[in-house]
Amino acid sequence: MAELPGGGARLPELLATGWRLWEEVDAGTEPSSGAPSVQEKVRQGLGALRQAAAMVAELELFSENEELEEVASADLRYLAVPALLGALTLRQVDASRRREHLEAARAHFCRFLQLCRAYGLSAAPPPAAPGTEEEKEEEKEKEKEAARTGARGPAAQRSLLAMAAGRQAKIERYKRKKELENRLASMRTFVDSGQADEDQMREFYLLQIQKWVNISFEEIESIDHEMVILRNRDAAKQSSAPPHGTSRQVRAPLKPFILTRDVVQSKVFGAGYPSLPTMTVNDWYDQRRREEAMHGQSAPQKPSADTADEELQKQQQEKKEEEDDEEALQKARDWDDWKDTHPRGYGNRQNMG
Repeated sequence: MAELPGGGARLPELLATGWRLWEEVDAGTEPSSGAPSVQEKVRQGLGALRQAAAMVAELELFSENEELEEVASADLRYLAVPALLGALTLRQVDASRRREHLEAARAHFCRFLQLCRAYGLSAAPPPAAPGTEEEKEEEKEKEKEAARTGARGPAAQRSLLAMAAGRQAKIERYKRKKELENRLASMRTFVDSGQADEDQMREFYLLQIQKWVNISFEEIESIDHEMVILRNRDAAKQSSAPPHGTSRQVRAPLKPFILTRDVVQSKVFGAGYPSLPTMTVNDWYDQRRREEAMHGQSAPQKPSADTADEELQKQQQEKKEEEDDEEALQKARDWDDWKDTHPRGYGNRQNMG
């Protein structure tokens, strides 16, 4: 039994816990993958599988330089630890760390596929990430292969051939996946009940590994598509954002204005009224006092409130007298003359007895 000396959880228990939590999350019994209960299972599953991966590395259970026959049947199941880590890493829903999770999951899947290829369980190498030097080398190799096989022609024709080949490969993978699932379902009963012998256990583990090889290729393809979308989104944000170190030009505040029908209204209601005052009387006296003080002269005294009222009444009376017309003045003079020649009570002779 593969386990580390000392205390702590044993390797089979860690793998069983991680595998069980992955199956519960993948079954989708919860209403949403972002639910707290689902994310708690993802967190616990990642913790158990990370411990299992550390134990597998310390025990040196696998090596790319050995043959598949050299691996014990009971240890074959631990080959799937990196693939399970990648699958659970993708189920994390933190949007701010999505690219980090995608890169980590892709690294886990690639590590799993490299081990499987080293043991002859997978013929194809892990696909290169888009935009990397490895992908460019793969494209060159494909072009050379097309030239050797005589697949010459326009780029559109080559693209159609590539799409058709990719579609056929997906169909083949889907068929193998369904076949593997059926065989695994038929053997799981014997394995879980403990009735399977060593050869049946080895076949069961190899079928599980083959199933995860197919899943890994599909997940890597999905990851690469999502990474392209994220890069394009980030590039669009950077192009729309202002250059670093520059600030927006501050505009002067707009002055309020009034829409008027003619110039007269603008002069009456707007700021262009010709007699708009600029200061109060007190401000004017203060300004004159300061000016007289600077020239050594006495400043004019401010009039008191009573004096100002008397002056105002006097000015109003004079203005009223000046504005009276000639007819009103003549009427007042005639009334004064009549009162001089007619005593008080003259002409009131009725009801005297």
